[in-house]
Amino acid sequence: MAIPEKPASVVLFLVAVVSVSADSAGSQPNILWLSCEDISAHLGCYGYPNATTPVLDAFAKESVIYDHAYTTAGVCAPCRSAIITGMYQTSIGSHHMRCKAIPPEHVKPFTFWLTKAGYYRTNNSKQDYQFDTPRGTWDESSSNAHWKNCPTDKPFFSVFNYTGCHESGIASESKYKKVIDGLEQHDRDVVAQSLPPYYPDTPVARDDWGRYYDVITAMDRWVGQHLAALDAAGLTDNTIVVYWSDHGVGLPRAKRWLYESGTHVPLIVRVPRKWRKLVGAEFVPGTRSDRMISMIDLGPTMLSLADVAPPDHMQGRAFLGPHAVAPRSYIYGARDRMDERYDIIRMVRDKRYRYVRNYEPYKTWYQYMNTPEKGRTMMEIRNSEATSASGVSTNDGNIKTVGQFLRLRKPLEELYDVANDPHEMTNLAADPRLAGKLRELRQQHLDWVVDTRDVGLIPEAELHRLRAVSGSEWAILNTGDNAALRMETIRDAAVLAGGTEAGNLSRLAEWLSHDDATVRYWAATGIGNRSGNQNSSAGTTNTLIALLQDESENVRVAAARALMGRGKSGLALHSLSQVLDDGTQWARVHAAIVLDELEQEARPAMKAMKRNKAYREGFVARGKYAVRVLNKALNDLEGTHHTVP
Repeated sequence: MAIPEKPASVVLFLVAVVSVSADSAGSQPNILWLSCEDISAHLGCYGYPNATTPVLDAFAKESVIYDHAYTTAGVCAPCRSAIITGMYQTSIGSHHMRCKAIPPEHVKPFTFWLTKAGYYRTNNSKQDYQFDTPRGTWDESSSNAHWKNCPTDKPFFSVFNYTGCHESGIASESKYKKVIDGLEQHDRDVVAQSLPPYYPDTPVARDDWGRYYDVITAMDRWVGQHLAALDAAGLTDNTIVVYWSDHGVGLPRAKRWLYESGTHVPLIVRVPRKWRKLVGAEFVPGTRSDRMISMIDLGPTMLSLADVAPPDHMQGRAFLGPHAVAPRSYIYGARDRMDERYDIIRMVRDKRYRYVRNYEPYKTWYQYMNTPEKGRTMMEIRNSEATSASGVSTNDGNIKTVGQFLRLRKPLEELYDVANDPHEMTNLAADPRLAGKLRELRQQHLDWVVDTRDVGLIPEAELHRLRAVSGSEWAILNTGDNAALRMETIRDAAVLAGGTEAGNLSRLAEWLSHDDATVRYWAATGIGNRSGNQNSSAGTTNTLIALLQDESENVRVAAARALMGRGKSGLALHSLSQVLDDGTQWARVHAAIVLDELEQEARPAMKAMKRNKAYREGFVARGKYAVRVLNKALNDLEGTHHTVP
């Protein structure tokens, strides 16, 4: 697959920027970020011979390749909030996809400290931080922002982001054709050699996988244009270049998930000879590093390269420069609301094993979400599910593997030997030979929840209620004399809720009366998870009924869900309908999800569901996500199609 010569417009671009002084950085290096979207490390230099990435392959020979670079989530905006602040999204409240957090005063984009170091900072042009970008974050952030505008007496820190390999570049026919303009397509049968086993091996799935390789090649061409611009301006020898992706493959069971496919990303850093004194003798161009990197480490590392000590509050760790610290032993990740669906999942990985904790195991892997369901590969997965369920024979030998992720429940814990099982298909959590590793990674996760004050364990409507008092999501679990104890109690309640053991009912019942609404929420959720158990008292049922009037909307919804399994469906459905009619935005989403999960049991609430599905006045303020869920739920109940906004 050949890459065409640079078009005339690119040549003109190169000529236009050569006026920038090659000595502009003075005693500090220029830094150029070339970021892209929705790709894992499927590059030739990462050992994928069917990938056509000649630019990055050549670039890698002048750079260090990081083999263990991971994002903190499997989707862009939470990751980008973590990257720009050096803080876990679950610590600052930017963890839900398409939320708007309020960071505390001391948490700012790391570029503020670059300003103090004298840098000219540009961003072209995506932000997507899930909070209002503070004034002073960039000297310029726009489609025209460029290092060529840097004053001659300043070094620059410039970011360019490539959007062509976003999942929409695969799903949208028109965007795909625009992105690959002038490029030869990859042979679908050849690239199918690396088709993951959790996709149906069909012509459509193969074509999507081929498109994925095609848009990566287009991205490679774009990288070449930026490197050529540096050369033309005489800045290559004075500029550190960092290439990375914001998360993994833009296809199902990758994007939005916490597996290798969703969190392992390429990270390649080129440091010119002039500036290797900053990174030490261990930085050898053309080599690979097995150092564990979390992408929240990028900001502190850029500060270190600028000889700025990263602020103490940052959870990221510098891995290069005079302020580099000891390597990580573990990487952590989190999944929370993805558009209209909640699924609290946490991940810990060392160099060989990945541990996954499912806080809501009663939900399937493939929850129905409007955006990914429009993709052709997701449609193929649904088709394979229907084919398998109907007993129709198929030539596709991996239907059983695909179906693994269509089960109605997930395990509470997952453990994978990534070295020997790179697609993470065999859960080893019950393997007695790995009991020690399971305990180790489980404890790492439990400690991380407390150490980082994981506000993702607070349900979203309750989080907003508490934020109105505290001023920021971060302040909720970081202020007060008993903040750590409060976090531990919330964590313990959430951990206990995920199981199904009847023996824990008494403890959960006690927690229904806890002072903290979040603990009450998890207690009611845990009892709802055990709704088929008959060993609970009438007192518990009465307490749940009382909680239908709780100050916390999320507690009301969780209590209603629990009461559905206790012969109180009338009360429960009435309460859920009330939340739909009068609740705040995220409580309405929560109630809609519960009704959708109830399936036929939700029929008596259909009037309220239809009333809120059709509601349009103040639609933006009330939010579209509840409407999406209700459309899907009603479609299942009525067998008709509903337009999803």
